[in-house]
Amino acid sequence: MSLDDKLNRLTARHEELAQLMSQARAPDPDDFVRMAKEYAELTPLVEAVAERRALLAEIAELQAMAADASSEAEMRRMAEEELRAALERVPAMERRMNLLLLPRDSADEKSAILEVRAGTGGDEAALFAADLFRMYQRYAEAHRWKFEVMAVSETGIGGIKEATAEIAGRGAFARLKFESGVHRVQRVPETESGGRIHTSAATVAVLPEAEEFDVEIEDKDLRIDTYRSQGAGGQHVNTTDSAVRITHIPTGVVVAMQDEKSQHKNRAKAMKVLRARIFEAEREARAAERAETRRSQVGSGDRSERIRTYNFPQGRVTDHRIGLTLHKLDRVLEGEALDEIVDALIAEDEAERLAHMS
Repeated sequence: MSLDDKLNRLTARHEELAQLMSQARAPDPDDFVRMAKEYAELTPLVEAVAERRALLAEIAELQAMAADASSEAEMRRMAEEELRAALERVPAMERRMNLLLLPRDSADEKSAILEVRAGTGGDEAALFAADLFRMYQRYAEAHRWKFEVMAVSETGIGGIKEATAEIAGRGAFARLKFESGVHRVQRVPETESGGRIHTSAATVAVLPEAEEFDVEIEDKDLRIDTYRSQGAGGQHVNTTDSAVRITHIPTGVVVAMQDEKSQHKNRAKAMKVLRARIFEAEREARAAERAETRRSQVGSGDRSERIRTYNFPQGRVTDHRIGLTLHKLDRVLEGEALDEIVDALIAEDEAERLAHMS
């Protein structure tokens, strides 16, 4: 299929979706949501197609003017100048078109579930995990996304053993999905009198938030246990069985929530995380199948992979997947300069996928 045939087919599909959604007889709600999503995804491409056609038409017209021997020399010269300028716009237009034609990650527009866990390094790892959790909170605030802490297990000295948050906002997952993996820190702990640099680690997982129609979970496949919430040091948060542990029997995925005093709220939060984990597991299985023919350097999503080092003595952050080093550690941890890393990761992923386009 030629490029023009493919573009014509996608444009026709865009028009078909508009007609289906505007019909007097309303479609099934789930079908309408899917159609609206597909329509929104196709819209930037359809707009780019219109711009491309206009540019090619302009080039054809300028070529005819420049080649018209009956025209005045000055008119031909002006046409040639405008033609050169129009032709210079073609590569950027073609790249934009190819990017829009790349297979989209269906989860890119979704909100995200963020999970941060302290790894090796004891108290220092827990303090670093807290630093990362705050970094993502500030980053979310800078993008005007809603950051809601769902669960947090603190160490009592300012660190966290693990924490979960919902980052709600369109495209949050697209910008955060490459953060999954092992983050390493090199710094001198405050308790270290000899000034020795310690290396610790924390694990980050970013999951696309799944809607109910994304994942089918049957009640018979769930085991739900309730128990009394425990606070730091073992004190009871309350005297009712408000904590909830949900086990998805077919996959073995277990999620526990106890931060809310209401059992109903804890169950709702647990189901949200459970749904996201199962949805991500299904996505990873499909990605593993595709990886047999091509493994993406950036988008492997392997959470056991060391992806980034934060070196405090040198004030630098290095992303090992793309060899990018920024001497802006403070600004990265404030969430201000994190976009420089995210943009570079997205650009690398796009370049690799473009290189493998058939």
